[in-house]
Amino acid sequence: MTEQATGFDALAPSVQHHIVNTLGWSALRPLQEEAAAPLVAGQDAILLAPTAGGKTEAATFPLLTRMSNEDWRGTSVLYVCPLRALLNNLQPRLSSYAQWLGRTAEVRHGDTTAGQRKRLQAEPPDILLTTPESLEAMLVSTVTSPQVMFANLRAIVVDEVHAFAGDDRGWHLQGVLSRLEAIAGRPLQRIGLSATVGNPHELLRWLRGPGRDGHGSVIDPGGIGKDSVVHLDWVGTVDNAAEVISRLHRGEKRLVFADSRRSVESLTLSLRERKVETFASHSSLSVDERRRSEQAFAEAQDTVIVATSTLELGIDVGDLDRCLQVGAPRTVASMLQRLGRTGRRADTARNMLFLGTTEEEFLRACGLLLLWSEGYVEPIQPPPMPYHVISQQILGLTLQRRALTREDIHHDLAAFAPLTGTEGEAIIDHMLEQQFLVSDGELLFAGPAAESRYGGMHFRDVMAVFTAAPQFTVLHGRTEIGQIDPMVLRSPHDGSLTITLAGKGWRVTSIDWNRQRAQVEPSTVGGKVRWSGVPQPISAALTSAIRRSLQGVDPEGVELTRRAQEKLAELRAEFTPFVGVNESDVLAPHDRGRARWWTWAGGRENARTLAALTRVAPELLGEAPTWDNYAITLSEEATMPALRVALAEALERVTEGDDVFAPLIDEKVLREVKFGDMVPERMLRAEVAGR
Repeated sequence: MTEQATGFDALAPSVQHHIVNTLGWSALRPLQEEAAAPLVAGQDAILLAPTAGGKTEAATFPLLTRMSNEDWRGTSVLYVCPLRALLNNLQPRLSSYAQWLGRTAEVRHGDTTAGQRKRLQAEPPDILLTTPESLEAMLVSTVTSPQVMFANLRAIVVDEVHAFAGDDRGWHLQGVLSRLEAIAGRPLQRIGLSATVGNPHELLRWLRGPGRDGHGSVIDPGGIGKDSVVHLDWVGTVDNAAEVISRLHRGEKRLVFADSRRSVESLTLSLRERKVETFASHSSLSVDERRRSEQAFAEAQDTVIVATSTLELGIDVGDLDRCLQVGAPRTVASMLQRLGRTGRRADTARNMLFLGTTEEEFLRACGLLLLWSEGYVEPIQPPPMPYHVISQQILGLTLQRRALTREDIHHDLAAFAPLTGTEGEAIIDHMLEQQFLVSDGELLFAGPAAESRYGGMHFRDVMAVFTAAPQFTVLHGRTEIGQIDPMVLRSPHDGSLTITLAGKGWRVTSIDWNRQRAQVEPSTVGGKVRWSGVPQPISAALTSAIRRSLQGVDPEGVELTRRAQEKLAELRAEFTPFVGVNESDVLAPHDRGRARWWTWAGGRENARTLAALTRVAPELLGEAPTWDNYAITLSEEATMPALRVALAEALERVTEGDDVFAPLIDEKVLREVKFGDMVPERMLRAEVAGR
């Protein structure tokens, strides 16, 4: 009887040799074993595994095999990540693997210098690590030819694909991939790497795009089981959290997540005041500052790093002993990513300690842990109706080709799912009307409106689908520390203005309002810290779980400290009248003569319900109706029977084609949609309402 072929057998002999002799591996990990044969055969795939589950190698080894077997030349593989730091972290590893075949792997992103870019053009790497924004920049470049640069493409790896698919950067990426396939003249093999998601097959269909032939695979050897050690504690304040962290797990390496940059700064400063070696990592710190923190943390042992979700993704900070969470993330998927940071060594278990600092966060943690204990993971849902991304891709393609026809647009964006004939044509017509495009016979060109609105810095604004909030750069001498919200610098203060950044106190010595820079010098005390942001609603699944937790359902496999048990008992008693133990809906008195309807439906559903009531029964709303994740505030005259009648009427009108549940649109929101001015107003309103 012949031995059954393994995934390892599917790899090229040279790759096999280095796995055994250079890496010293006795076997592939389960994901790598299962992925090898289908990927070597050229299949599209989604590879699922927790952080440090070997996803990068599971994708790279088969692609190196194809590169060797099929003699790929030039830049044949793209490796796309959502974060520059992740690319920097991966490059040395991918470069070492590429060298097994005498090939190269290089990084290009927004921090790549002009000299490095020139070298990459002269010597194209076999594997290019990059972001969607840098791909866009290369496609519209007037310096290099995208036809030459991308003619040899064969495959793309999308790392942390769930992070892309959940927002408009994913649609941007899909449009860019369609244009790259048009240049290469062939479909690219598409491989997505992801943590556990609730709908991996739908995620694979999204990644592949429309019109793909052949099979695709979801490869999932199993994620993080319930054998993880998870605790929940109630501490009440960030300062108390710092005290707990300073006393626990001494001598160990601890990664602490906090879900805002402000909390990261406050917690880092508090820990340093307690003589704990602590580093900070978040998106508003300079690249060098983050790199210094992450490197120092990776090399130390008795230390703490405090981070936002920037360290949730696959950046390597070495073996961790403990993962702690101050507050709570908004999804089980995020929790799994963070939990997966620990337990890499054979003698350790995955572990996570939640520290509740506010009642809101504590309840969110309770709901999240209940969902986790039930095995729930959120589905990834790409944003609907990305009309503004369609307009951005049409303009980007026009800049790329200099002149093109409508047929060219539909050809080059054929693998871009949102571009349908009717909607695409309506957007092109509008762009012509508003002179974002101009025509000469059948040929289309970028118009004067595009030049005046988006043409600055060689159309730099077209490279990204998001607009970053304005921030001031903070400098100590010539060293950039990071960026802060300008409102911090404008806020009233007595005497010297001090700020906190990178977990340290700084005194502001001068402000250059024109260049948006602030000079600082070290201070013995911390000061103000803030960044602007938009509150994010939580899902109906999570608000429902919070309700069930308040009704008395406990998560299995989670240990609550005595303080957490007491706090949960207190909150359960407080919310008893509002959680509908005996009925599904609760209407309760509220302040200023209003009533509060506790729906526990999530922010999005509550916004839709309030919109329907506004159109169907405005008399129930009162003067200042509001909604949040848990409830809708109405007139004191509102009653449950009246609300049921109103909702029944709303549902009847929906069956007649009147979408009374479409959320009410603030005109300011319409103006803030990047590229929204290139979309017909009715379509833009539909997009914003649909989201």
